[in-house]
Amino acid sequence: MKRILPLFFFLATAFLKLNAQNIKIQGFVADQNSKLPYVTISVKESQKTVSDANGHYSLFVPKGSPVNLKAYAVGYKVQNITLNGLDRDTLLNLILQPEANTLDNVVISATRRPEDIRNIAASVTIVPRKKLEMEMAINPDLSTILANQVPGFAPSAQTGNNVGQNLRGRPMLVMIDGVSQSSPLRNAEVDLRSVDPSVLQQIEVVKGATAIYGNGAAGGLVNYVTLVPDTAARFAGKTQVSLNGSLVKPKNSVGGRISQMFYGKVGKFDYVASGTYEQTGEYKDAKGDVVGPNYSLGETDTYNAFAKIGYQPAKNQRIQLMYNLFSSLQNSNFTLVNGNLSTGQKATGVLGKPLGKPTGVDYNHNLHLSYKIDSIFLNTSLTADAYYEKRQDVFYVSLGRFDGGDGQSLANNDKKGARLFLQTPLLENEFVKANLSYGLDFLRDKTSQPLVDGRVWVPEMDMSNLAPFAQADVRILKDLIFKTGLRYERVNIKVADYRTLRISGAGGTTITPSFDVKGGNLKYGTYLFNAGLKYNKLALFSPFVSFSQGFSVMDIGLALRDAKVNSIDKINTDAVLVNNYEAGFETRYQDLTFTASAYTSTSKLGIEVVYDPATDLFNTARSPEKIYGFELTAAYNLMPSLQLGASYSYTEGKRDINNNGKYNDPEDMYLNGRRIAAPKVTGTVTYSPLKVLDLTLNYTGIGSRNRFQKNANGIYNGNEGAVKAYNLFSFAGSYQIQKGTRITLGVDNIFNEDYFPARAQWFMQPGFYSKGRGTSVNLGISLSY
Repeated sequence: MKRILPLFFFLATAFLKLNAQNIKIQGFVADQNSKLPYVTISVKESQKTVSDANGHYSLFVPKGSPVNLKAYAVGYKVQNITLNGLDRDTLLNLILQPEANTLDNVVISATRRPEDIRNIAASVTIVPRKKLEMEMAINPDLSTILANQVPGFAPSAQTGNNVGQNLRGRPMLVMIDGVSQSSPLRNAEVDLRSVDPSVLQQIEVVKGATAIYGNGAAGGLVNYVTLVPDTAARFAGKTQVSLNGSLVKPKNSVGGRISQMFYGKVGKFDYVASGTYEQTGEYKDAKGDVVGPNYSLGETDTYNAFAKIGYQPAKNQRIQLMYNLFSSLQNSNFTLVNGNLSTGQKATGVLGKPLGKPTGVDYNHNLHLSYKIDSIFLNTSLTADAYYEKRQDVFYVSLGRFDGGDGQSLANNDKKGARLFLQTPLLENEFVKANLSYGLDFLRDKTSQPLVDGRVWVPEMDMSNLAPFAQADVRILKDLIFKTGLRYERVNIKVADYRTLRISGAGGTTITPSFDVKGGNLKYGTYLFNAGLKYNKLALFSPFVSFSQGFSVMDIGLALRDAKVNSIDKINTDAVLVNNYEAGFETRYQDLTFTASAYTSTSKLGIEVVYDPATDLFNTARSPEKIYGFELTAAYNLMPSLQLGASYSYTEGKRDINNNGKYNDPEDMYLNGRRIAAPKVTGTVTYSPLKVLDLTLNYTGIGSRNRFQKNANGIYNGNEGAVKAYNLFSFAGSYQIQKGTRITLGVDNIFNEDYFPARAQWFMQPGFYSKGRGTSVNLGISLSY
């Protein structure tokens, strides 16, 4: 006891002395409307804190020393404050100003932790909440929003699925808060419509192959980030109501949308709860005719229920539970009238009850539990989460195709997983700052595609995926950033014995007979490497270079359903390994921001869906692939009330048919339209003449692409159609009548362009040869309280 008392006295004295040398700065962070949660506040980047759900923050700084304080958050200008030496605790409230065109955002998906976008050695596009609201005022379809806002993203088909709408010519991983909505086992190409945009805080798009999330991210990733409460009040809410319809022939085209949201903070808890319902009327083209009903978004009922509860047991910890249910089914009153590819006659519909079940997303459940702690040992932060997703999609009825009869298929997906992510600071001084991120991902994914009547078309595939990874980030002299990482993918897929369905052609002739296929286990194991370098010293020229690898077990379901052999070990189910090389730069000069990037993506074994005119079926072709292209973006603040933006993206790709490492031989072929999109140009003008008034004019131009010859019948084969250019303009206006009350007006296809969307042109399928939607209007009102 005599020894313990002096030791206790010594420690207590040292503690008091240490705290006497530090000054506490505290306060809140807000904008012009409310306090802001989760804003990052740093001191010389050596100490960081984040405002809590109420917008409050606190940190300690040395007594008597000058302090350089920096506060930044998504969609706001960075605020830098210099304080002279302080000798007492200080109250400092920070007011952030919105920034319309900013690249100083925080992106989560690129490195699985909040990070300044300028420190990412890759092409990243952020669609912030403000732009989402502008796009939703015109059209709330996420596939259209992404096509308008993200360079390198293929054009929207304006339908319930996203066939051919990929990222830089390769499939991407679609996620909600980092939880995959995609399945590499059976790419049903419907995952972009997984959630309603009304519950999103922002969308993050990372382009090019990425090893950060592994399996399925061969072309990059799209992460839908859900809302967090933006108020310190115990109870707040927002009600939105809108009406939409065609201006060409309004009869039966009127639809409506209603959304109700509640949010707030009670003690250490914060919450958001939202419900949305939308019903669309008939979609009309520029001539006033009904758009072909195959997967049309006309006459569609959409539901979304969302809830998120957060709890902070301590300032450095957070527990969060999120649930989302999304459903979007087409209940059409029209049956399909096929188009005529040789004459250019469009597909449309006639009154009549369609066969089978309503098509679209029957349901998509997402449940996600996460726990975060800032410091556990050696200043290590930890994030652990578990998730569950269950989804079913309904496809159209194929007439006379299966065993001489009709058939309608379902895509079922049952996914559960857990992840552990840690970050440990390795070194920090005035010259070098280094961090190590590491962890483990586990995924169990069961996928199948039966017919509605119970027949098996694609058998159940049960995938287990275990992937440890590590990523090092080194910052030298603050401006040179080097990143490198390694991930190991171990995948095991169990496939039961199954029997293929007999596929019929015209007149009931057998194209593919029915036979038994022996199942088994498919095993994969591969290392994925990435490295990137970024230099931020000069605002006029901030370059980056990167190399990253992506991995996908391809669309195994497609290969299994089209089996020509009696055992899966005889089917080519080799994985796709992608090497992505990219270089680019960013230029900032006064109110101008300009970015440019060029990329090349190669794979020794790709997967191309090609059309066989002899059987009228699509099959897979596997050969080496090379995809290349470039993207340009510009944003300019002409004046505080007027902002301009533009982008241009170009992608091309070829197959090495003779597998000799070259892509310019006569037999080598271009990748078809399902993979490679036509060039795209976008433009935006945003004008805010009054504080309460925002006006936006958007332009999207799709260029031409013609890489294939017509067949003996004088038309193009499926997926190889020539794309003719078209130009679309849209308008969004927002006016604040009074505080908390705002009206919006959106007009899509202002000049009533009469056109076939790009997919209708290259797909070359009579049932999908539909025109795009003509001029439509969306009028809404929102009440915040």
